Amino acid sequence: MMSLWDDREVDAYHGPLAQQVYASRLLGRDHSLVLHGGGNTSVKLRERNIFGDQEEILYVKGSGWDLETIEPAGFAPVRLERVLRLASLERLSDAQMVQELRAARTDPSAPTPSVETILHALLPYAFVDHTHADALLAITNTSDGARRVGEIYGDSVVTMPYVMPGFDLARVVAQRFPREAGRQTIGMVLLGHGLFSFGESAREAYERMIELVSRAEAYLQARGAWAIELSAAPPSTRPSRAELANLRRQVSEAAGHPVILSAHTDARSLAFAQRADLAVISQQGPATPDHVIRTRRVAQLGRDVSRFRADYERYFAEHAAKSEQPLQMLDPAPRVILDPDLGVMTAGTSAREADVAFDVYAHTIDIVLRATALGGYQALPANDIFAVEYWDLEQAKLRRSGDAPVYAGEVALITGAASGIGKAAVDAFLRRGAAVVGLDVNPGVCAMLGDRTDFLGLECDVTSAEAVEAALDAAARAFGGLDMLVLNAGIFPSSRRIEALPIDEWRRVMQVNLDANLLLLGACHGLLKCAPRAGRVVVIGSKNVPAPGPGAAAYSASKAALSQLARVAALEWGVDGIRVNVLHPNAVFDTGIWTENILRSRAESYGLSVEEYRKNNVLRVEVTSRDVAELAAEMCGPLFAKTTGAQVPVDGGNERVI
Repeated sequence: MMSLWDDREVDAYHGPLAQQVYASRLLGRDHSLVLHGGGNTSVKLRERNIFGDQEEILYVKGSGWDLETIEPAGFAPVRLERVLRLASLERLSDAQMVQELRAARTDPSAPTPSVETILHALLPYAFVDHTHADALLAITNTSDGARRVGEIYGDSVVTMPYVMPGFDLARVVAQRFPREAGRQTIGMVLLGHGLFSFGESAREAYERMIELVSRAEAYLQARGAWAIELSAAPPSTRPSRAELANLRRQVSEAAGHPVILSAHTDARSLAFAQRADLAVISQQGPATPDHVIRTRRVAQLGRDVSRFRADYERYFAEHAAKSEQPLQMLDPAPRVILDPDLGVMTAGTSAREADVAFDVYAHTIDIVLRATALGGYQALPANDIFAVEYWDLEQAKLRRSGDAPVYAGEVALITGAASGIGKAAVDAFLRRGAAVVGLDVNPGVCAMLGDRTDFLGLECDVTSAEAVEAALDAAARAFGGLDMLVLNAGIFPSSRRIEALPIDEWRRVMQVNLDANLLLLGACHGLLKCAPRAGRVVVIGSKNVPAPGPGAAAYSASKAALSQLARVAALEWGVDGIRVNVLHPNAVFDTGIWTENILRSRAESYGLSVEEYRKNNVLRVEVTSRDVAELAAEMCGPLFAKTTGAQVPVDGGNERVI
């Protein structure tokens, strides 16, 4: 492991706190050290208070902040003297500890101090860094981890047994660290938990962390336990998207709400899921107790969700019976599923949660395999993991998270997603918490939203059965299935009277506006049928259905046929709980089909100026893509839960329709 410290970069960070921000970001940048909010850093400073007196202030990472992106505001300033007095108490409940740490802040608007604040205060060093380094965890998660730590580090670190983070751990450190530390001490190992390094500058503490982790890596390399070769056999069968959707539905039922289920079929994931000893090495527990929140204690093996659920309920009953206070069981759904044909699947109430679970488990795989090569992976006992999973402080975090967005855990597929109504619909569904698959013949859809985990843009000609099949397969692998379908893609040809309408143009309009949607409906039905809250379809029709205009025969006829198709789908699919509704927009001019020439031509056919044509409705308002998209998103929601087969205008009121 190499130091990333760069004096040219650090020049922009003035003062000790700013330099600890820089060091923290370096640590957070390396996911083999900390993952998704893990780890802690701190710095002790002397500051003058409002009375002009000098005080020792501990700046410690605040709850909810990530080291990779932390700012100075992410550190909670607490009065060191008051925090140190807490360590002298015989007992302190979690709730009392949090209350006292908040009271010790010099700035009431600062974040809640880390649960390890007392521990950071006790360590007699100006700068303290704490990570969950993969290399160290691979060593400590073995049957003789403590001996190996001594062999690697000697007296340069103090080794502590595993104690649950918080007040109890701080008390143990307060008693043992002063006795065992010496002038040569540069760090501390918490068995089964993580690694601390210390220094009198941000750079010294950071580079000592790099040095300590490098020693662990060298130890693993010397024993052939660092570079792990994995080989995967091709899956015996390629699971269909219907199988993925059905598995997602079962996980959602166990969770009590829809989930995103992401499949990872890279060679490493498949190879791990195909190991002969998987039933042993994957069922020991997480690499560190913190991970239980993301991955559960163990992964599900195979596709039997009911078995995992029953095992989890037994696990909860066994350990909850030992609790001093009543506990409410978390949902018994898996967060990680290992299957020889599916690789590693991860679940979450959002695409980000599912991705975080995979990140954590991918590092867990490395740790497990290295520990196995070293002599055998051994996690902490189940009761220690349960204590963190049902820790009141973790439960409080969940309670503070608030209500989930309306479409959390659900998946929407939108055609014509690169512009106009489709692009606005992508935004509308994302803002409501859905993961979104956007299809468009324009390849720009693939990079439309950058690297967001909750959006999958796919170049797709919806008139091609092969392209549609490939797109739906990709959607199922990315998110597990489909809940909502917005059929928006369409073309609007130049204005032509019937006698001047070429048959090829007629057929092309029918192919895109009608045939492609028949193809999509048929291909999506199986996925929509598996949707945890039942499937929903919104078809973007047109005012031209109830009130066709001259020169638009092909477009009007195609949209009328599409609306009729949607009515039949509503009749046929009601038994599956699938709702199908149609929106009829009019004069939505910020879409791809409305070129300046078409707009001018249509205005002239009505004897209007372009500006008059834009607001040619009863309310004299302009209808935008967002207006249509917002209603499309709402049509899939609870307000319209008992509505199907409806045809709703979004046109500002049209005299010919009214």
